[in-house]
Amino acid sequence: MKNKVNEIKVSYTGGIKSEFWQKINSSKDAAELLFEDWDKNTIALQESFKVVLLNNNNKVKGIYHISMGGITGTLVDIRILFGVVLKSLSVAIILCHNHPSGTLVASDSDKRLTQKIKEAAELFDIRVLDHLIMIPDGDFYSFADNGLL
Repeated sequence: MKNKVNEIKVSYTGGIKSEFWQKINSSKDAAELLFEDWDKNTIALQESFKVVLLNNNNKVKGIYHISMGGITGTLVDIRILFGVVLKSLSVAIILCHNHPSGTLVASDSDKRLTQKIKEAAELFDIRVLDHLIMIPDGDFYSFADNGLL
């Protein structure tokens, strides 16, 4: 058993050819994709945090669910977030979390987390294109559209 190590593997499921990956051209495109992906049974109950992984043409490689929290917050381990981003060889990301309360306002902690992720991403030449806050009816708040990125 000398010199044995665990294998680390990155994989995609679904089998969608890259030529059919959805292109994100706006915050609305991203919000529609994320809302469609969201579990409608939990969006009004507890906060979740997701990341949309993009290639160089802003085509969606996938959506990864980073965390699920409580009624008013969820923890985001930035090491896990960047582990996923780096393993998937993504060059741009869109962050997203929901507000079960239906409030379309970015909290100070939302702003601090976004800035922290953006600064870390710059070290890897990864672009943070947006951070969306989704509410149960499908409406959204965009950090980029509101000049917060």
